[in-house]
Formats: sequence, structure tokens, C-alpha cells
Amino acid sequence: MKLLLLITVLFSFSGCATKTLSDTAESDYKTSFNDVWNQVKSDELKQLPLNEISFFKLGSLLANSQRTLDNHADILEPFEKLAHPNGICFKGIWEIESKNIYSGYFKKGSKALLVARASTAMSNTQSGATRAFGFAGKLFPTLNSTKQNTQPSANFFLIDNLGGTDALHYTDVALSNEPSVSFSFEVLKNILYALKVSKIFSSADKNPGIRQLYEISELGESDHVITPKWMKIEAIDSKKVDEKDFRNELRIKNGEKLIFNIFVASKIVDEKKEWQNIGTITLDDSVVSQSCDHRLHFHHPKWRDDLNY
Repeated sequence: MKLLLLITVLFSFSGCATKTLSDTAESDYKTSFNDVWNQVKSDELKQLPLNEISFFKLGSLLANSQRTLDNHADILEPFEKLAHPNGICFKGIWEIESKNIYSGYFKKGSKALLVARASTAMSNTQSGATRAFGFAGKLFPTLNSTKQNTQPSANFFLIDNLGGTDALHYTDVALSNEPSVSFSFEVLKNILYALKVSKIFSSADKNPGIRQLYEISELGESDHVITPKWMKIEAIDSKKVDEKDFRNELRIKNGEKLIFNIFVASKIVDEKKEWQNIGTITLDDSVVSQSCDHRLHFHHPKWRDDLNY
């Protein structure tokens, strides 16, 4: 059970930042999609970086983990992502196409601009090693790319398996807001790092093994909010790109698109989640950049006990 908690927190903690919530002006929350994407694209890297985890970077983790929960800004001053340090960023469209019971931007007909980041936990980026894939998304409730936010963007977090898998492709796996757990050499190798992160982050939030989805279900709603308990995405079947590094695998080239199906569920039937396919995430541009790894910030929703499922 202790090891399970250690692994779980790697899902819960995406990074720390270098400025406090009190230093973040209200105007920082009122960015547009273009503001965010232009910053992410502004410092593209020609070579893939390898940002490594380090036990020695964890000195101020408690304040930083609390900041990750409290700070709604989309872009921060440069900071370290301590659990998912290597990623590739995307822009695209979130679109809900099927009728369902849920509210906000889960409702049929909802369309939103999206900035997303695909990543791996710890430092492994290449196939042949155990990798835990992650996907963080940021919804802007508009299709007008220059319109400023009147409320914070809605953020969500998905992972395939907290202990990692041997999947050869990022697009082979399903990513969920309550991922499964397997035990791997990679986790054991980094157990001291995981222990430190686990102890500190667990003091900042409870139930870190699941990331709730109410930011999406409350987006644009004033009352009668209904939130799915679970969400997952799966890449639509297409030709696999055989690249050693997942970032090269996922690069979008020559007008191609990367599409994921969106599934939600709130009930378990015969010990299985009752998944409903409600829409798609369509990604049409990608970048590996300094800002993708060190400035793009995804707010973690705090756990709430009052949600209507």
C-alpha cells in the first residue's frame, strides 16, 4: 500500500512554479488562447531536451505543490516540472458530439479551443524503457482564439498507468483520470524521489490517485452541474509512427492531425466502468519548446466531496 501511494502521487503532481499565488495578478488569469499558444511556440527547440528528475530539486516542494493547486494562471515564470519533466505540446479542438447527462463542456455541441501537453513520468522518453504516459489538457471556452478568458481555463489530467508500461507507442494506450497501477523497476529505482513527493503532496490535497473533472462540467454553467466520475481518451486507430522518442512519434507534420476519442463514465456494471464515447480531441499543431516544459502551467483541481455525478 505504501508503494501504491508513492506511485499515485506521480499522477498528482505535474510541476512547481517560482512565483507565489500572491504574486500572480488577476490579469494573469485573463489570457487568450493565442496568448498561451504563442508563448508555447515562441522558444521551439531544434533538439529534444532531456530534463531529468532530481531529488535535490525538492527543497521547496510543499509551497510549490500548494501553488499548483491554487494558481489558475496558464503561463508562469520558468519552473521545473518535477514528475513529468519531458513533453510535447499541442493546440487543437475539443468537441462533444453525443448526447449525455453531463453539464458544461461535456454537453453535446460543446466546442472549445485546447492546449495540451503529452509527457512521460520521471525521465524515460524512449521505447524499450518503462514509460508512464501523461496527457494534460486546458480548455478555452471559445472558438475565438484572440478572446480573453473571463474565467480560468478548465484543466484536466490523464495517465495510462502510474507504474508505467512497455507500450511501444504513446497511441497504444488509453489515458484516464484514475489510472491503473503496475509495479516496475523504474518505480523501485526512484522510490526515494517518489517518497519525498508523496509525503509532501499528500499534505496539500487528498485522494491524489484521481483527478476530478468538475472544471469541465462547471465551465459556462451557473447551476445544475453534473460531472462524470471518470474520463479517458484513446487515439483513433491509425498508422503507428515508429520513433524511439515519444515526442518524435507524436509530432504533427504536413497538415496531419492526431485525434483522440473522449469517453466518460460514472457507473460500474459487472465490475467494469460503463464508458460512453461522447466526442473527440483533434490536435492540429505540435511543438517541443522551453515554454512547453517550463512555463505552461496546468492547474490541479482540489478534491471536492460535493459533486453531483
